[in-house]
Amino acid sequence: MTLELLEALSLPGDAAKPNEDSFAHLDHAALVLDGATPLGPSLLPGPSDAAWIAQFGARRLAAHLKEGDAPDKALEHALEDAARSFIGLSRQPIREKWQTPCASLMLVSLDQDRRGLKFFWFGDCAAIVQSGDDVTVVGESLQKRREEAARAKKMAKALNLSSAAGVNRPEIEPLLRAARNRINSGRNWLFSPDPRAAAHVARQEMAAKEGDCILLASDGFLALVGDYGLYDPKSLLDAARQDGLAALGKILRATEDADPAGETYARFKKSDDATAVLLRIR
Repeated sequence: MTLELLEALSLPGDAAKPNEDSFAHLDHAALVLDGATPLGPSLLPGPSDAAWIAQFGARRLAAHLKEGDAPDKALEHALEDAARSFIGLSRQPIREKWQTPCASLMLVSLDQDRRGLKFFWFGDCAAIVQSGDDVTVVGESLQKRREEAARAKKMAKALNLSSAAGVNRPEIEPLLRAARNRINSGRNWLFSPDPRAAAHVARQEMAAKEGDCILLASDGFLALVGDYGLYDPKSLLDAARQDGLAALGKILRATEDADPAGETYARFKKSDDATAVLLRIR
C-alpha cells in the first residue's frame, strides 16, 4: 500500500507575513508542522524563527524517512539536526524558553509491512481518518482549540481588548510568554531544537486498508471544526474529498473576514496559518 496525495493546501494567516506552517509527503509517509508564533525578536536569520523550525523540520523529517529511517528514528534524527543547526545559526543563546523556535507536528507513516498506520504528534496538529463509515480523530487539536478560545476570551475581557487583534501586544505578550516557558517540560513537548523531545512524542497505531482517507491539518485549518463549528470531523473530511481543500480554505477565510475582531469567535488573531494534506491509501 501507498499514501496517495490527493491535495495539499497551505495558507498564510496574513499575506504580509511568512507562512509558519509546512508539510511534506512521501509514498509511505506525510506530515504537517505548525510553527508557534514568535513572541519576541528573532534569534535566527530569515523571515521568522517559527517558519524556520517548521520548514527545517519538514525537510529533515522527509529526508530521513526517504533514506529509510523508521518514523521514530526519523524524528530523533531530525530533532538532533535541528539542535545542531540552531546552535550554528542563532545570534545569541536562549535566555528563556519562550524564545525557543518550536512547532506542533502530525506525522503519519505506513508501518514496515505497509498494512497499518503509525501516527506521531506534538501539540495541536491532528489527523482525521475515515475507514468505511468510521471516522477517528488522532491528536488533541479540537480540545486545545477550545481551550485557546476560552483563554483568548478571558484575556480580552480582563484587558478590555479585541480578542483577535494579534498576540504581539504589550498587554498580552507577557502572559503568552509565561505559558510558552512551560514547553519541553512535563507533558508540554514540541518539535524544537531539543533532542529530548523524541522520548515524549505522542503515538497511536491503527489498521489500514485500501480506500481509507486521511486528512492531516494544522490547528488553523481545523478552526473550521473547533473554533467556528461549521463542520464536524466527518463532514470536514467529506467536504475535503467532494469540494476540495481550496474551497474549504475560502470558507475559512470568509468566516474570519466576517468576524475580524473576534466578537463571535474568540481567538488570539484574526486568521492563523492553515495547512491541510488530504491522502488516500492505495
